[in-house]
Amino acid sequence: MADDPRPAQSQLDDDVPAEVVRQVGAAQVRLPGNAEQVPTDRGLLQWVDPRNPDHRAHRTVRDSWRVLRIQSEFVAGFDALEDVAEAVTVFGSAREEPGSPGYERAVELGRLLGEAGFAVITGGGPGAMEATNKGAYEAGAPSIGLNIELPFEQHMNPYLTLAMNFRYFFVRKTMFVKYAQAFVCLPGGFGTLDELSEALTLVQTGKVLRFPIVLIGRDFWGPLVDWIRTTLVAEGKISSGDLDLVTLVDTPAEAVRAVCEKAVRA
Repeated sequence: MADDPRPAQSQLDDDVPAEVVRQVGAAQVRLPGNAEQVPTDRGLLQWVDPRNPDHRAHRTVRDSWRVLRIQSEFVAGFDALEDVAEAVTVFGSAREEPGSPGYERAVELGRLLGEAGFAVITGGGPGAMEATNKGAYEAGAPSIGLNIELPFEQHMNPYLTLAMNFRYFFVRKTMFVKYAQAFVCLPGGFGTLDELSEALTLVQTGKVLRFPIVLIGRDFWGPLVDWIRTTLVAEGKISSGDLDLVTLVDTPAEAVRAVCEKAVRA
C-alpha cells in the first residue's frame, strides 16, 4: 500500500501554535501544510472510548498537554492584535466570485470602513473576506485576516497587512470579537451563521458591550429576521427587544453609517 502523504497528527502537534505574517504590500500567502492535512482541533473534539486502557492513557497525555497549546495560541493572538485600535469584524461567504455583485459590494464595504477610520478584520480567506480586505487595503487601512487550519489546502487572500493562522475555531472567534467595535455580516453560509449567532448571544447576554450587529442585504437576511420575529419571539424563546440587536440594511454605505452611529469609539 502506498504511503499516506498526509502528515501524522503528532507532526501537526509540534507546529508553532499560530503563525503571524506581517506583509509589506499585497502578496499571496500560502499556509503551511499539505492538502488533506488533519486539522489539529479534530483531535480535541474526537471521542475516545474510556474503556480502552490504551486510548485512555493516550487521551490523558494528549488532552492535558493540548491545553498548553491552546493557551499559547491565545497568547500569540493577543500579542499580534494588541495594537489594533478601532476595528470592525466582517463576516461573509468564501464563495463570492471576483467581479460578482456580492464581491464588489464587499470591496465597497471595506473601502468605506477604512475611509471611516476603522481597521477591518475578516477570516482572511477568499470570496467576501478577500473583497472586504481588498477595499480596506486600497483605502490604506489596516487589513487583518484571521485564517483557520482546514482539512484541505487554504490560501490567505493577498490584501492583508496582518495575517494569522489559527488551529482552533474558538480561539479565532475570541479574536474576532475582542478587537471589534462592531460586526457586519454579508450574505454567507454556515460559517457566517455560526459567527452571527455567537455575536448575537454574546451581546444579548452582556458578555460583550452592545456593539452594533449589521446585516447587509434585506433580500438575503430579511427572511431570517422575519423567522426570528414570528417564531422565536412569538413563542417566547427570546424577548422582542432582542430584535433591536440587529440592524438590517441594503448597502455598504448604510452599514458604515450604522456602525459610525452606534459603535463605541475612542
